[in-house]
Amino acid sequence: MSEQKTATHAKVDPRGLRFAAGVTTVLLALTLILDSAWPLAVQAVVFAISVAFGVQASPYGQLFKRLIRPRLGPPKELEDAAPPRFAQLVGLVFAVAGLIGYVTGAAVLGVVATGFALVAAFVNAAVGLCLGCEAYLLIHRIRTPTTATN
Repeated sequence: MSEQKTATHAKVDPRGLRFAAGVTTVLLALTLILDSAWPLAVQAVVFAISVAFGVQASPYGQLFKRLIRPRLGPPKELEDAAPPRFAQLVGLVFAVAGLIGYVTGAAVLGVVATGFALVAAFVNAAVGLCLGCEAYLLIHRIRTPTTATN
């Protein structure tokens, strides 16, 4: 995901976000198909990198930036990086919960947490609706009271 800085926030290419969601979908689906925590562990590391350093620094962001975006040309618009970064945090929480489930033998927890993350990643990859981003915006609206003007 290409990043540009504005006065207040980093901006990212939304096509890179959808690409990353597609790769995430594959890894989470493999977790469920193979009944293995390893793909989920890899995805958890990617989520952690995205949360710590920004979505553009993640392995998927770097792959998009170096191999895919040059073939696409510039995006029509860039998006604020804060909502996707929050979405990555939500994904990390589900991935960690899933890993705890798989590692401790609580299979239902592992499958359900992975399934929730998979649905969110798939929706983002397929139609560009980032559920974590929408949650971020909702929380932001709730925490930032608007003032009425007369």
